[in-house]
Formats: sequence, structure tokens, C-alpha cells
Amino acid sequence: IILLLLLDMFLFHKKGEIVNVKKALWLSLFWICFALVFNMAIYFLFGKEPALEFLTAYLIEKSLSVDNLFVFILIFTSFKISPQYQHDVLFWGILGALVFRAIFIFAGITLLESFAWIMYLFGGFLVVTGIKMATDFIREGKKGKREEKDLNNSWYVKLTRKIIPVTNDISIPKFFRRIDHKIVATPFFLALVVIEFTDLVFAIDSIPAVLAVSTDMFIVYTSNIFAILGLRSLYFALRGVVDYFHYLKYALSVILLFIGGKMMINHYSHSYGMDFYISTTSSLLIIILLIAISIIASIFRSKQLKMKHQE
Repeated sequence: IILLLLLDMFLFHKKGEIVNVKKALWLSLFWICFALVFNMAIYFLFGKEPALEFLTAYLIEKSLSVDNLFVFILIFTSFKISPQYQHDVLFWGILGALVFRAIFIFAGITLLESFAWIMYLFGGFLVVTGIKMATDFIREGKKGKREEKDLNNSWYVKLTRKIIPVTNDISIPKFFRRIDHKIVATPFFLALVVIEFTDLVFAIDSIPAVLAVSTDMFIVYTSNIFAILGLRSLYFALRGVVDYFHYLKYALSVILLFIGGKMMINHYSHSYGMDFYISTTSSLLIIILLIAISIIASIFRSKQLKMKHQE
């Protein structure tokens, strides 16, 4: 993991470089292929079921991370971070996310092993989250645009400003600077704080979803790592076209509903000795089908809108 992070920071990206779409797409493909190679290694070392669990968990995490892309755009716009410095902020943000996610995953697995009934709590939470996500998207669709918030007014940014002085000067791309013999934070640091906080919020949704697939610490954490490692490249590849994937948002809400339902049904079936069980293979196929349908529908919608504008 450390080697991959070093490669991404110092070999794949030069300091101050603006990552173009072509390079970002190639890097995204690299990370996806690397995850698939790792998945094959799991298959040959541990067998079919762990490999299916990794692939399903990876796909869930990768899909749910799409919403992070919207947040990244909002963060960099709010704090006026130039494109050539965005990768460095994302690098350190995602490095921190790897640590926090390890803590979340360990805590989640420990709770499930100690209190089996929490499966119902996690499953119910995912169902409620899926419903809320769908209603939010429907509301945004009626308004015709995504609701944007001023991150400078968020409580965690205000708290950061109270703890440490913050300068609004972004001329020097550093998290901290010395001004008048005092250490002050910069907008780059505020952007990092928001990235870490929002990832924790997203982890509350994504980690229970992945735990519905597997409670193996190795499978859950590595699938999270590979999904997160490719997130930076995915952001630079899709930041200009992310709004075109209109129906993908709805697919994500349905995926959460399905996973939450699966989590509760499988646990109930296991607890009472019933034969009904939604397998990992079935889950994987359903998730792939939902994502594929949403992407095809989004492309079709974009073409229709383009034709209307041309008329």
C-alpha cells in the first residue's frame, strides 16, 4: 500500500501538474486493473467465495464513491484550490481516509461479532439511507440542479478556524505558513479537513454496505483501499462530465436498499434455519446490472437533451 501511494505521489504525478483527462483515464484503468489482479490473487490463494466477496465489496465501494466526486468539486470551488494543487490535497486526504476507515471497519466487525442483532440495525440504516438518497435526488431533479452548500459556514470549518488561525492567502500551496512569527493554516488545510470529515460521513454509509458482503477484515479493508486509491484519478477523469451520469445516483440508492434488505434477510434466514439466502454471486450480478442500466439510461438521456438543444 505504501509503495502504491509513493508511486502515485512521486511517479504518476509531478508536483504542480494539472492532470488532464487522458492521463486520468489511463491511471483510473491502471487502478482498476490492479484491483482485478489482486482479486485474481485472492481467488488462487483463498478460493472462489473470498474472491467474489472482494469483487462485490470493491464494486459497491467504487460505486458509492461517485458521490465523493461531487463533494470534491464543491470543496475545491469553495476554497479556490487551483487544479494544479488539487491532487496533492486529495493525496493527503485519502491517506488519512485509509487510517480512519481501518478504525471504522475494525469497530464495525467487532460489533457484528459481539452483537449479531446489529445486522438488523446496519441493514435498516442502509434501507433508510437509500430511501433518503432517492428522495433527495428526486427533489434536486425537480429543482433542476444539485443543491450546493457554502462549506465555509459548516460547523467543522468554523471549529477549525477557532482552534488555529487561518489565512485566506492561497498564493503558496502549503497547509501551514508562518506569518508574523505565527503558524497559521491555509485554505489548503481547510480543504483537507473537509475532505476527511466528508469521507467519514460517506464511510458511515459505505462500510455497513460492504459488511453486508463480508465480515472478513482483510477482504473489507483491501476492497476499500483499492476503491479509494483510484478515487483521485477517477475525479480528474470525470470532474467535467460527472453531472451527465444522472441515473447513476438513483442506481446507488437502489443498491443501498438492496444491500440493506439482503443484510437483514440473510441474517434472519440464518438465525431461524431457513433455506432462503441471497448469495454473493447474485448480489454481484444485481449490482452490475443496476449500474449498467443506469449508465446506459444516463447516456440516452444526455443524447436526448443534446438533440433538444440543437433543435
